[in-house]
Amino acid sequence: MSAPSLVSWLDAPSVDTGVNFRLQEAGWERHTYAELAQLSHGAARTLTAAGVGHDDIVALVLPSGPAFLAAFFGTLLAGATPAPLAPPIAGAPATPGYDDRMTGLLTAARPRAVVADAPLSGPLPRDVALVPGAELLAPTGRGGGHTADPGRPETTAPPHPAVRGLVQFTSGSSGRARGVYLDSAALAAHVAAIRGWLDASPGCVWASWLPVHHDMGLVGCLLGAVLGQDELWLTRPEAFVRRPLEYLECFGRHGASISATPAFGLDHILRKVRPEDLSGLDFSGWRSLVVGAERIPPGTLQGFHALLGPRGLSRRALLPAYGLAEAALAVTGLRHGQSWAEEKSVVGCGTPLPGITVRIVDDHGNELPDRGVGEIAVRSPYLAVDHLGDGAGGTRTENGELRTGDAGFVADGQLFVRGRIGDSLKLRGLRIFAEDVEQNLRRAGGLPPRAAVVLGEDVTGAVAAAVIEDGAPATGGPQDADVLRMLRHAVPGAEAVVRRVPRGALPRTPSGKPRRRMIWRAFVESSREVDGAHLGASSREVDGAHLVESSRQVVAPHPES
Repeated sequence: MSAPSLVSWLDAPSVDTGVNFRLQEAGWERHTYAELAQLSHGAARTLTAAGVGHDDIVALVLPSGPAFLAAFFGTLLAGATPAPLAPPIAGAPATPGYDDRMTGLLTAARPRAVVADAPLSGPLPRDVALVPGAELLAPTGRGGGHTADPGRPETTAPPHPAVRGLVQFTSGSSGRARGVYLDSAALAAHVAAIRGWLDASPGCVWASWLPVHHDMGLVGCLLGAVLGQDELWLTRPEAFVRRPLEYLECFGRHGASISATPAFGLDHILRKVRPEDLSGLDFSGWRSLVVGAERIPPGTLQGFHALLGPRGLSRRALLPAYGLAEAALAVTGLRHGQSWAEEKSVVGCGTPLPGITVRIVDDHGNELPDRGVGEIAVRSPYLAVDHLGDGAGGTRTENGELRTGDAGFVADGQLFVRGRIGDSLKLRGLRIFAEDVEQNLRRAGGLPPRAAVVLGEDVTGAVAAAVIEDGAPATGGPQDADVLRMLRHAVPGAEAVVRRVPRGALPRTPSGKPRRRMIWRAFVESSREVDGAHLGASSREVDGAHLVESSRQVVAPHPES
């Protein structure tokens, strides 16, 4: 008997379970897996008719919805490789820089076709077909239409499935996002490992608000549910931003028990949802909430449990984890029933999944003892098999081991993540992480949610900068002076700077992490020459702080933008 593949579920799609899609203001729209299988086969025919062949890449510029799912599995059925990319936010103004970013990603991916809801504003690469997403949902398509009976969809698997099952783009926290190829069989095995880690038994129900072009939303939630044909409630990031209570209702009212989120998603819920809003909701069945994608402040977990605990949420349902796109997704994670731990103001991210090993190494690759801080190195059967374009960015592979560019330590077998090495400074023999400084300032009340701390060195020496978006208290005055004092205390020996930018100006990854290297480069450039192209269009000094106005917009959706 062959091992399950990414398309195995299409052999016997369920007529009893399915996916509930939250589509704009139209409410929830449910499709059974039998109906989704039918759409996927129709999409495969449409893509084949558009010229997609074996081992081609198909870029999917689609939001969460039935068209995305049909396009993803239709691409696999056509023997090609899907490459999900961030779509424009529906109903939102065009984001400056989005077109350039999309052009760069498409140039790197070199797709044979692009599936999108609307024509892209930028030019497509030569010989690339544009397939409207709506065409994949039509009763008939270029490929000759769908089968008549949704209960009996075609189940023929591709004769020669693509070896590369996914082109996944890294978050871009250390710079420009880069694509990695994931092996199809390894990806299917990784999803199975995630299901085992989360104890996803038949009949469980999932829910997610995460973007499907991001590894946590795609591999962890969408594929995690679909490959097991589990019931799934799938909303969109912009809907979560507007009404996070609707996401919570998936668990407290509709019976969902498994999900995943970055820590900032929990912060957003804590800002927007009041205890009285939860009246009538029961979270006692919520078994697993994976929290990852960024460093996890202990106070965030504590606050979330304080909000939902009185309504039945167990503290042990919160499962901190660590992973990255180059490893398909998950590397370590807390197991169901374990209680999360804190050490050195850092939350533990559990132990490695089966088959994965984690070491902490110094600059020379030597393994460090327990609680020694160094670079996280990963060996895994699920690592990316290749990179698109010009390399891996902040990661590199040495002798089959992934050097992640992340710093952390191991204590009692559990991984604790400190931050990005590239976002740190070494002063007087001590390494200082931007994440540490940011967390400490925020915990002391000196840094609002819409802010980021960046560290670096310019021609004048070491610099610690707090970049704060307008609309976050306060606009200039004593509070900025307070931040300066805190920065000087936290990073002794570095020049402390506070810079103000317009709301929505901080570039973030799809998982909400500040793109610190991008912010740092813009900070340096705007300090050298004020030309309106970077973080500042004009600058002035107020009480020792550099205050800068800007027109830069965030690339990825974030609850506070």
